Amino acid sequence: MINMKRRSFLRATAASGVVAVATATGLLKPTQVLAASWPTKAFEAKTVDDALKGLFGTSQRSQSKDVEITANIQAENGASVPVAVRANMPNVTAVGIYVHENVQPLAANVSVTGGAGYLRANIKMAKTSMVEFVAQAGGKLYTNSVKIKVTAGGCGG
Repeated sequence: MINMKRRSFLRATAASGVVAVATATGLLKPTQVLAASWPTKAFEAKTVDDALKGLFGTSQRSQSKDVEITANIQAENGASVPVAVRANMPNVTAVGIYVHENVQPLAANVSVTGGAGYLRANIKMAKTSMVEFVAQAGGKLYTNSVKIKVTAGGCGG
């Protein structure tokens, strides 16, 4: 009969060895992962302005058609509402999605380095609300928004 405790021990030892080698060679740097700052103030904010201040230090933003939105104006299920935003401007450093009527309006925010300012996500909406899409470019915030109606079963209620 095979001794399962012995196999589990050998498997765990081998896995630990792989992690140790990866750490020693610099392939795995746990201090960098643990050092990442979590924007607590932004995620705990109760308003969009407070969330923006928590992330960027300001809530001043300009309306821009360069912040293109892809979203249906009616969602059948508020638990999973597909939306996307594309920031068509140079030097985009962040893109975010904010739901005004949610208890915590920050739905998603990503930092962009050397890539396109595009974000697609399935967000959660408590009820019908304005959804604001914000892009940071050149140190300034640009915004565009759409009202998304959340219905029960898509019946228009």
